Amino acid sequence: MDKKDPLKIGVIGAGRIGNIHAQNIITRIPNAEVGAIADINLQAAEQIGAQFAIPLITENHQELLDDASIDAVVICSATATHTQMIRDSAAAGKHIFCEKPIDFDLTRIDQALQAVEEANVKLQIGFNRRFDPGFRRVREMIADGKIGDPHILRITSRDPEPLPLDYLKVSGGIFLDMTIHDFDMARYLIGSEVTQIYAAGAVLVDPKIGELGDLDTTLITLHFENGVIGGAGLDVFEEEPLPSDHKLWGLPNVLMTPHIAVRDAENLPERRFQIILDNARRFLNDEPLNNIVDKSKWY
Repeated sequence: MDKKDPLKIGVIGAGRIGNIHAQNIITRIPNAEVGAIADINLQAAEQIGAQFAIPLITENHQELLDDASIDAVVICSATATHTQMIRDSAAAGKHIFCEKPIDFDLTRIDQALQAVEEANVKLQIGFNRRFDPGFRRVREMIADGKIGDPHILRITSRDPEPLPLDYLKVSGGIFLDMTIHDFDMARYLIGSEVTQIYAAGAVLVDPKIGELGDLDTTLITLHFENGVIGGAGLDVFEEEPLPSDHKLWGLPNVLMTPHIAVRDAENLPERRFQIILDNARRFLNDEPLNNIVDKSKWY
């Protein structure tokens, strides 16, 4: 590919995430375009293809991979198909972006990684929080020693509503599908591997999630190799949506990053939203945070 030519990307999977990635590539990434889309549900692929004028629409991912004009692929298919798609894409010499998780089975993951290494192609997994300016700023401050020695990391994550049951049936469960982002952030921020982990969970929101053998509320304790202790709490619904947050206690300082999804902003009381927004600005500008303890002042 000539550097002046646009990067042509093939999207495998035309569900919710596939649609988001296709739209982002087309509208937000300069010098990149979607050259093909594949899904076993041809109607879903055709719908996205018609919306974005994608030239190749197919129900066979191999047809997409056989297209010599495609430089890289974005794998958005069901998790159980990820390792097969990675191996096939590597064999076709395509660079790969794959949604998390890679698979449910460590042996299949190792086989996919080996195929990538042998093909000498690039593979990136969709841990998007590493590219969030707030989280990256936290990592830089920790690495620069601005909070001292980390002692305790606390992560709180919330989804505004349960995901569709049809999706949850094949998602791999709350730990592989949702908490995996928090595990990634814990390792990324602390810069150390987890050596011990304890978890408790319950079904407190939707009994139908429990019928699938899954959980909707969890509490996790992490012990890191460097001595830091971490805690992660996750639930999938709040009557009044709240921001996720990450807090890090060290000597001599405490660091907090407020994080709020755009979809939640319009549902927050104005005063509370302004405090969160102001703290986000202060945080990114390396200014002291306006930590509000009295929640009555949020409204």
